[in-house]
Amino acid sequence: MITLYTIDCPKCKILEKKLSQANVEYEVCRDREIIASKGFDLMPVLDVDGQIMGFGEAVKWVNERS
Repeated sequence: MITLYTIDCPKCKILEKKLSQANVEYEVCRDREIIASKGFDLMPVLDVDGQIMGFGEAVKWVNERS
């Protein structure tokens, strides 16, 4: 399961676009209370089956799949 945690910042939008272009199926979470409860303070965050990735690592992961 893949979840994108986003606040719709510029980097968030870039990652969301890359995921869509790579045909990666994912869910989006924009709930700031959930994001805060998970301790995420920098956005976006990509959760791939429990592996938490920040923007740079997430972009690399998506690029490897396209």
